[in-house]
Amino acid sequence: MAETTLRPSQLIAPLFVAEGLDAPRPITSLPGQFQHSLASLVDEVRKLQAVGVESVILFGLPEHKDERGSQAWAADGIIQVALRRLRDEFGDDIIAMADTCLDEFTSHGHCGLLRDDGSVDNDATLELYGQMAVAQAAAGAAVVGPSGMMDGQVGVMRSMLDDAGYLDTIIMAYTAKYASALYGPFREAVDVSIAGGGDRKAYQQDYSNRRESLREARLDIAEGADIIMVKPAMTYLDVVADLAGTVDVPVAAYHVSGEYAMIKAAAAQGWIDGPAVALEQLTAIRRAGADMILTYFAHEIAQELSQ
Repeated sequence: MAETTLRPSQLIAPLFVAEGLDAPRPITSLPGQFQHSLASLVDEVRKLQAVGVESVILFGLPEHKDERGSQAWAADGIIQVALRRLRDEFGDDIIAMADTCLDEFTSHGHCGLLRDDGSVDNDATLELYGQMAVAQAAAGAAVVGPSGMMDGQVGVMRSMLDDAGYLDTIIMAYTAKYASALYGPFREAVDVSIAGGGDRKAYQQDYSNRRESLREARLDIAEGADIIMVKPAMTYLDVVADLAGTVDVPVAAYHVSGEYAMIKAAAAQGWIDGPAVALEQLTAIRRAGADMILTYFAHEIAQELSQ
């Protein structure tokens, strides 16, 4: 009689891979999650595959950063190296996705190039996003995920991917990415802080806005987005439902680090049944209309679903 289903194949596991690690390093604010070495990344993907999770998205931690984030598109950049390793190990048995944003690679922690006054230069950043997408596709990414919220990012990436011959590479656009306070644990996971204590409110969406997400979705789809995403998920279920009922492409939702960490923290105190709450929340995201969910609970919940 259940109206909504949740299957392991609908879950996407975010994974962090760090340059120079010999063993996985625990992430304090994300219990059960790790900054992976290349070897432990392969092991983790194999575990996910065993419980039916078919998709992963990679976030990279380079050893060296600069103002332009040049390791983001370098052939020997950590994401490209990790993608090639997954392609060699798993071929097409795993859908390898990559986050396509500069913030993990820039010395200042912003998602784009900076002007002299410290503000982000949207248009100057677009070419670098395109280079990053092409580098990721060349390394084996089936899906690239522009998450920087730069206006025009999807169109530039689609054009550069097509020109490079990657006509079938899917673009999963972070369409409705809100300037949320729920990203704190993620920032620890990727070792990113914004220089001078700044924020990303100038290019991420205002959390008081709802209709804006529909405008952003129409723009992204017109530019060539194959999938659109809402981030965070639980506090924006109205936006998930709006987009799912309006657009004709798949809708993804990102159950973000703060949402995961809150459940883990409350469960550690014995205040809630952690797995039950996680399953309830992920089912609610599906009920709102999301076709796929990025979640740090991917392995844990896939195990629950298989029992």
